Amino acid sequence: MTGTPPGHILIFPVPLQGHVNSMLNLAEVLCLSGLHVTILLSDYTHNRLLRHASLHSRFSRYAGFRVATISDGLPADHPRSGQRILDIVLSLKKVGGPQFRHLMESTDALSYGGAWRRVSCLIMDRVLSFAIPVVEEMGIPFIYFRTVSACSFWAYFCIQEMIVAGEIPLKGKDEDKLEYWKKEEMDLMVTSVPGMENILRRRDIPALCRVEDIDDPGLQSVKTETRRSTNATALILNTFEDLEGPVLDQIRKHIPNLYSIGPLHSHLKALLESKGMESSHYSSSFWKEDDSCIAWLDSQPANSVVYVSFGSVTMLTRDELLEFWYGLVNSGKRFLWVIRPDSITGNNDGNGNEMPVELEEGTKSRGLMVEWVPQQVVLGHPSVGAFFTHSGWNSTLESIAIGLPMLCWPYLADQTTNSRFVSEVWKIGLDMKDTCDRILIEKMVRDVMEVRRDEFLVRAHSLATLAKEAITEGGSSHSNLNRLIEFLKSTVS
Repeated sequence: MTGTPPGHILIFPVPLQGHVNSMLNLAEVLCLSGLHVTILLSDYTHNRLLRHASLHSRFSRYAGFRVATISDGLPADHPRSGQRILDIVLSLKKVGGPQFRHLMESTDALSYGGAWRRVSCLIMDRVLSFAIPVVEEMGIPFIYFRTVSACSFWAYFCIQEMIVAGEIPLKGKDEDKLEYWKKEEMDLMVTSVPGMENILRRRDIPALCRVEDIDDPGLQSVKTETRRSTNATALILNTFEDLEGPVLDQIRKHIPNLYSIGPLHSHLKALLESKGMESSHYSSSFWKEDDSCIAWLDSQPANSVVYVSFGSVTMLTRDELLEFWYGLVNSGKRFLWVIRPDSITGNNDGNGNEMPVELEEGTKSRGLMVEWVPQQVVLGHPSVGAFFTHSGWNSTLESIAIGLPMLCWPYLADQTTNSRFVSEVWKIGLDMKDTCDRILIEKMVRDVMEVRRDEFLVRAHSLATLAKEAITEGGSSHSNLNRLIEFLKSTVS
């Protein structure tokens, strides 16, 4: 190697699909800036990416990109979906520390035998603070990249204030979700999150707060880890100032060095195009994508299809599946519905796979159901008119960047907060959290696709314009990304 080797950034995501998507986008952005990048993945995640994604073909053009792996501590047959995704986080907290220390010490901070610099900065996800003592001993600064929205990050940050105010816990002893969903107290406004006093109801705060005991390990983990963000050199958020400016201002009171650089997927695409590089779709999916749906979409009228996807970890009961299905069919609208093979629970009876004839016939005439799709390609297709989503942050940003109205059915984590902002702050869709009723689904699909379509489209197109301005030269995200890259380059000693 000739010349002085560039800075070396270690990126460490939580091993979940949405987190890995964002971190891989950041990794490629940093590679484009001339930095060396190692991404640290769990063995399970790495194997899924090798099997179903285009990890090698995507990054083969960057000599400054490498992958390192550690175990998440779970058996290979663990489902890693639904409510059990918290197992990944809690397991990694137990087993990650010694592995991370061994990795860093045995490789001289991943210097690859002197071919690269030692790691000059760690960019890490939440709940991975076991890495901090190691990098501090090595004199390596660390930055948090929280892959959620600013609004949900801020709600997480204020968990202790909500506990003191008696607004958490939400759930009583031995209450199942159908009981506490219906409690009148769930619609009380949350008063202890500054700047959100007239926005959030109790049912809108992050779903990890839906516990019966404030000592719940998941709640305590996210509370502690989010507050630790103040100890980092900086915080990166995948959002933009015109979308979440008031919330970002609240966060800056505690973490002044904040880089809002989103929408990151759009930012990456624009950077590739500016350098004359191929920016076609590269998969970072844990599941095999089915491209056959594109031909079906090609045959549908413009803006006529509802794209339905509840993300990479949502689990549906058979009853919920039927309510969604009846609602979609009875709406009379065309739909493309992604249903992962592992996403239906409680389907063990002998008649589990028999579906009502009217649903099968309605789907044949107006719908298509597939296991997984290239989502950004689908969202950008001319025939797609709305997105029925779980309100994961990547999905929400992808829809905002394109200007698509949304119908939201959040499932866990930050999704319950995102969906509230979609409906009540940005006003680009409808939020149907905490209910799963075919009559309401039918009505809301018609509202988004027909009755209220024009009002949602005006605001959605306006936000899409602001998102594009943010990532162009002189825009807030463009400037913040340049500042971040300059800082990362300055960490080289």
